[in-house]
Order: sequence, then structure tokens, then C-alpha cells
Amino acid sequence: MDEKDTKMADDMHMENGGGGDDSYEKICYACRRSESKAGPMINMPGGMCLCHDCMQKAFDTVLKNGVDFSKIQNMPFLNMNLSDISQLNIPQTEIPQKQRIRKKTPKEQPSFHIKDIPAPHRIKASLDQYVIGQEQAKKVISVAVYNHYKRVFAQESRQAGEDSDDVVIEKSNILMIGPTGSGKTYLVKTLAQLLDVPLAIADATSLTEAGYIGDDIESVVSKLLAAADNDVERAEHGIIFIDEIDKIAKKKDMNSRDVSGESVQQELLKLLEGSLVEVPVGTNQKNALSPTATVNTDQILFICGGAFPDLERIVKERLNKTSSIGYRAELKDRYDGDPDILSHVTNADLRAFGMIPEFLGRLPIQVTLQKLTEPMLVRILKEPKNAILKQYIKLLALDEVKLVFEDEALEWIAAEALKRETGARALRAIMEEFMLDIMFEVPKDPGIGTVVITRNYLEKCGGPRIEMRG
Repeated sequence: MDEKDTKMADDMHMENGGGGDDSYEKICYACRRSESKAGPMINMPGGMCLCHDCMQKAFDTVLKNGVDFSKIQNMPFLNMNLSDISQLNIPQTEIPQKQRIRKKTPKEQPSFHIKDIPAPHRIKASLDQYVIGQEQAKKVISVAVYNHYKRVFAQESRQAGEDSDDVVIEKSNILMIGPTGSGKTYLVKTLAQLLDVPLAIADATSLTEAGYIGDDIESVVSKLLAAADNDVERAEHGIIFIDEIDKIAKKKDMNSRDVSGESVQQELLKLLEGSLVEVPVGTNQKNALSPTATVNTDQILFICGGAFPDLERIVKERLNKTSSIGYRAELKDRYDGDPDILSHVTNADLRAFGMIPEFLGRLPIQVTLQKLTEPMLVRILKEPKNAILKQYIKLLALDEVKLVFEDEALEWIAAEALKRETGARALRAIMEEFMLDIMFEVPKDPGIGTVVITRNYLEKCGGPRIEMRG
């Protein structure tokens, strides 16, 4: 059976309401959940399906008489799958199309065990394969993540009655501070992939106080639940990364209500500390027909990251206050050229920036990332597993063309990236700019065997060196 016959068979399957094929699941028209998540569906006219939860909420909203339809096992008067839609005076464009997904075979998921947690040195060794530099940051994060999941295991053992110790391990969330392009988001993404846990990345700039236009705090947990395929137990073992956390700093000299600053920090307190949150399933908006799930954030690891512009100035002002007069006095410009000035940051500096002390108290682990240097940028280009150079080499290898970069060309790219002051993100922009013509012209000539990128080509003083086959 070819592709056209398969499509026709699928269309006939949809028109007949599924027939006898049990390999596809029905999806609720209201909450978009499948049968494996919401349970048996109620067939409605026009090919629609509703789960018992949405049907119950619909009747509760209309009738207000508390009739529990979810306890009714069979409802034949609602199972009206119409085989001939043409008999109804309904335009075909207004009939909702039934969406189908294949049923997943149930898999036995092993329970969470401490042996599943890699040791800190193994976590750091895995991060070294993807992240260049930032040795202290990788070391701190490896230990923090290892201790966090040991705490999760200890709590589950206590709840199961296997551990009767009265010692309770406190939760330790992480605050990452570093300039833009230093690898904060990439470090968290790589960490979640290595641990095989769900990850949700939220932007703090879109968060506002409840009742105002913008995302509520619960939307952060809703993203994690969606990343875990609506599995609450798996979501509670995940990681939430809140980026641009410096954008919710307390605004100064404001006469109006600060709905996206200090108020957001205050609403995040209970979330970071651990609380039960009601989040909608399958959507980001709460309404009468949306089913909700209760997620306990006590076992979720929160990592907050931000560039914190002007924080360097605050740190320098504090350090320069110790300057004095005499032979042993420290110069006021001693820290002006220090590339690792953020390593001296304290809670007092962050409070001066605009972060409230209650918020900082729930982020006890603070990690600072160094500003990238030219040698680090050269290593980022060629050493990681998914390095930028390896990606372009693979792209041209699909055309049976070998791509070579000279060392002087890599140094020029790194120096140019430093001038743009956007960190490692500048490397991709520069590579796209100079590889555009090569990626366009090389497939034209099947005789090209090797392309060598030289510094003269990058400086626009010549072209790349082309070597023909044979």
C-alpha cells in the first residue's frame, strides 16, 4: 500500500469514527487530552469527543444540580457518532476534525533511586564535553544538583517509612550570575539532558503580579508539567530555569505599582520554598473546562539566572570603600580591569541592585560565570561535542566536500566576537555571515573536494582556498 492509499484509509477511519482499529486514541475537544490521560471519552455529534471531567464541568456550569456524570459507565444517548454528516445542514468547514494519536504501549518506569544519580565528578565530566571553561561554576552546579536529588530520595524514603531519621535536608536552589552569552542557559539545558529530567525555561520579563496582563507565577510550573507529558510525578523531579531574573528587580523612583518587579519576587517566594500549586493541564489558561493538577514544588530544583547589568559597578564601589592612604593602600582602579569581578559579589550587592532579601534567602547557592576570553571562544568553536565548526563540517560532508578552518581564521573569529560583546552567541552570527556564500556556491560544482577558510577570506582580502577532486 502506497502513501496515497494509506492516507485514504486514514480518512475513511476518521469518517467512520475509528472502526475496529484500536491503535489510535481519542482526544477531548475541550482540554485536548487523550484517552490515556483523561480516561474513556464520550462521543458527541459531529465527530467530537469529550472526557468525563469536561462533561461534568459543563453540566455543573449550566445546571448547578451536582449531577455526577463521571460515575455513569455507559451513556448511549450521548454516543451518537453520525456516519453520514451530509444529512445535517452543517457546513463542512465548521465540523471539527478529529485529531488522533497512536496509543502508547505502557512502560514500567523504575522508581527513583539514589543509584540513578551520577556522582558530582561524573556530572562535571559530562558537562566538560559540552561546556568550555566555567570550571568553578560547573563544579558548584554538579555538587548542588547531586545534593538536591539526594534530598529528594531522602524525602521519598521517609514518606515510604524506610527512613525514620528526624534530620530534614533543606532545599537549595541556585542563582547564576554572568554576562550575556557566557553559557547560563546552555549549561542548564545540557544538565537536564544528562540527567534525563524534564526542563522548563521561563522568562521572568513576562511574569506579572496576579490579576494583571502577563503570565502568572503558576505558568512556570505549567510549562514544566507540559515538558513532562502531563506526568505530575515526573514533573516533580524536574528543573525549572527562570531566565532574566534580574529584570524583576525592585524598580527605583517609581510612584506607580510595581507589578513586574518586587511583587513578582514576593509571589515567587512560596514557589521556590515549596508549595502545592494548582496548574491547568493541556493549556496555560485557567477556565471552567480546563482540568487542573496539583504539583508539589518542594522537590523541583529552581535555577535562576541573569546578566545583572551594572552589578559590576556596585561591586567595585563596595570594594573601593576599603581604599586608604599609605604604602599599603589599595588603588581605586585596582578592579577596573578585573574580568572576574563578579566573583566578589555578595548578598549586599544584590540587595543594592534591587533584589529583596527574602528572595535571596531562598537561593542560597550563588554561581558566577566568567566573561569569555579569546582563547575560550576558540575552544568553543572546535572542542565541544556539538561545536559550531563540527556542525558546518557535517553539513558540507553531506555534499561530499571537506571543510577546513585555519588556526589564524579561528583566532580572527574569536577576536571579532569579543568586539560584539554578546558572548558565544556572536560566534554563530559571524559564522553564518561568512559561510553563506560558501554554502550557496559549493553545491553548484560537483568537482569541489575541499574548502579551506583562511584569514584573508574573513578579512575580505581574498577568497577561500578551493581544492578540486583528484
